Amino acid sequence: MSAPLRERPAPASRSGPAALPYPAHSPGAATALLEDYRPGTDRLLATPERTLLARGTSAQVPHDSRPLPQRVRRLLEARRQAGEPAPLVVGALPFAPDAPPALAVPEQVRWAPPLREDPQTVLPMPDQETGGGWHVREVPGAERYGAAVAAAVARLRAGELEKVVLARALDLTAPHEPDLRAMLRRLAHRDPAGYTFAVPSGPGRTLVGASPELLVARRDGRLTANPLAGSAPRSSDLAEDVRRAAALLESPKDLHEHAVVVDAVRQALAPFCTRLLVPGKPTLVRTAAMWHLSTTVSGELAEPAATALDLATALHPTPAVCGTPTAAARKLIASCEPFDRGPYTGMVGWQDAQGDGDWVVTIRCAEAEGSRLRLFAGAGVVADSSPQAETAETEAKFRTFLDAVGAAL
Repeated sequence: MSAPLRERPAPASRSGPAALPYPAHSPGAATALLEDYRPGTDRLLATPERTLLARGTSAQVPHDSRPLPQRVRRLLEARRQAGEPAPLVVGALPFAPDAPPALAVPEQVRWAPPLREDPQTVLPMPDQETGGGWHVREVPGAERYGAAVAAAVARLRAGELEKVVLARALDLTAPHEPDLRAMLRRLAHRDPAGYTFAVPSGPGRTLVGASPELLVARRDGRLTANPLAGSAPRSSDLAEDVRRAAALLESPKDLHEHAVVVDAVRQALAPFCTRLLVPGKPTLVRTAAMWHLSTTVSGELAEPAATALDLATALHPTPAVCGTPTAAARKLIASCEPFDRGPYTGMVGWQDAQGDGDWVVTIRCAEAEGSRLRLFAGAGVVADSSPQAETAETEAKFRTFLDAVGAAL
């Protein structure tokens, strides 16, 4: 996987006097944070660069008419004036721009190295019971979703828009509340080089997932973005898996879909930068379930005051999760999808008072509430898309979470 800017893991002192002491480089430090995660009160984010566990809530980011980056900036400054030397916000933002954020300044913060460097991630996970008593309901079913893709393709070919991302949901219900801690550990062990997260997303709700996609990271006046678009399911047969990866790199449909996203990222970030590097060709990123076309974009900021959240909100939503033109794609999504996306295809991450931070695209995720899980998966639809292929892509993407909970579609 293309990684964001390399940087040493943040020390425990970075989060101020409320931070818990932690041996940042000890073996097992990252997996220990996974073990210590407590649903409902904690916020965990593991990236290829660091692992963060935030406990409790010192203050919530308000929901009002001010731009979100301004609200975050003012809150962090207020917390610093109140005696916190290095406050940060952490949490999730929804797909809809006018929906309330789920961002907070935590009471305590612990940092550790990335999970991918933790030797304990290679240890086998305990066996789980296949099936888990889950009742699975598709929202919508495969046939109805395929019909929505076909209708979207007709509008794309008529020139109404260039791309739209259509999503499906799975509602999983069990006679008991799911073990979110075990679920989170399974997701992290399955793809330790990705972005694993669990954060409160609303009263009584938890957003948990393992995304492959970095929206943007900011470090000391530099930025990195890693748009993904164009996908193919993995295969358990090595020769077939290699064939699928090679075919994805040469697929005109997927290369076009990817180029649309990369161009949008370039246009959104260029005004912030004195220099922006955009490779001419994509590479491949693999997860346990999927191959993705990937481009790592890097740049130097022209204005030091531009924060990670300034950059993230300028990018959101990219064509990778919405479509292009954005307004037309949003309208088509609202007419085709029989559910509210909520935090799905929003962003999850953190930002400190200096403006540094990581924001990750919220995909390969589920929202848990009581005994129910709502899983999400989407596919990018362009003029050359087929309903069968896009439906199969959503089913493959569901596998990340289905495997973590022991359920099947």
